[in-house]
Amino acid sequence: MHILGVALPERHFVKHALTHFYGIGNATAARLCARVQVHDRCRVRNLNETQVTALTAFLASPSNSPTVPALPLAAPDFAPPRLGAKFTPPQVQPPPDMLREIKLETDLRRQVRDNIAHQRMIGSYVGRRHAMQLPVRGQNTKSNAKTAKKLNRVERWA
Repeated sequence: MHILGVALPERHFVKHALTHFYGIGNATAARLCARVQVHDRCRVRNLNETQVTALTAFLASPSNSPTVPALPLAAPDFAPPRLGAKFTPPQVQPPPDMLREIKLETDLRRQVRDNIAHQRMIGSYVGRRHAMQLPVRGQNTKSNAKTAKKLNRVERWA
């Protein structure tokens, strides 16, 4: 099955298949499945058309998706009965929706590329390591053969 140009394996659980999208990990995939009401153990081949449509619509534009209700299990005007006292339910703020800010595929790749270009432009240590195609996050370069080959390269003119 293809969703937005990404091939999802038919035999995988939906939660694991969604990690094929660039920018979606395990935790985000679990939240996304809960958001579009897909069971944990549902496989991609068992999705019905409404679930596929909901998933595609959300991934196409997460910022335009409908908001999650603050109290999904009770009506907002629900109040437990009190004897003799007038009870006003507290105002509940909905938790911030992390999935509305998600960036996927091309947008995320562009953002990462721009961040690296910014690091190179300002001349930071990280930017210089990126420019030389060396490890950026403190990995060992002494004993790794591929990195040592880059470091000890000799320019030879034929």
